[in-house]
Amino acid sequence: MKIFPAIDIKDKKCVRLVKGDFNNKTEYEMSPVEQARKYKNHGFKNLHIVDLDGALTGEIVNLDIIQNIVGKFDLKVEIGGGIRNLDSIQKYIDVGVEKVILGSAVIKDKIFLKKACKKFTNKIALGLDSKNGFLSVSGWKENSNQLSIDYLKEVNDYGVSRLIYTDINRDGMKQSPNFEETSKVSEISNCPVIISGGVSSINDVKKAKSLKNIEGIIVGKAIYDGDIKLEELVKEDA
Repeated sequence: MKIFPAIDIKDKKCVRLVKGDFNNKTEYEMSPVEQARKYKNHGFKNLHIVDLDGALTGEIVNLDIIQNIVGKFDLKVEIGGGIRNLDSIQKYIDVGVEKVILGSAVIKDKIFLKKACKKFTNKIALGLDSKNGFLSVSGWKENSNQLSIDYLKEVNDYGVSRLIYTDINRDGMKQSPNFEETSKVSEISNCPVIISGGVSSINDVKKAKSLKNIEGIIVGKAIYDGDIKLEELVKEDA
């Protein structure tokens, strides 16, 4: 199972939010590039990056930082946040990211998802951010009236190469991921699933390994707060 240490970028800094709330954020001293170097030096191979500036503006904001990380460290990077058109996807792929995560834009416009999957084969990851089973969009500021499971069934044959399922109620809370809901999603999904939101201990990571159709797990706040040691975490990375 792949371990994805997380870097969330806001105003050129590493931050962590609680339940996606921009008013409830922690800033960290280390720059995104230095944080990526730390992960690389510990032996991690994958990285999950969210451009929070992009999520707020709907524009690519931190392309230079992403390019710097990919170029320096040879990490397999998945990037999300504010990616609203094919040109933005192209820019990220041109700088060498492995997967581009589409969220709000494709929840609102399924045709965009279909076009992206067709044009960028094996490069598109779908980010489903769920609150009480319903999809949230626009940096988690808006709740839709669509069940995550229903949406997935509609787009399941579009050619998405990875699905990232986040339970917003758990994100940044360190209360363990929503394994039950994630399992329902992974049973339906035609592509492998990444668990996101709420990882609190190494036991959460070990439990994720026992689930079917799970490609990996994203670990964020538990790393920054020291609840999970990187030396311990990298041993679970396969």
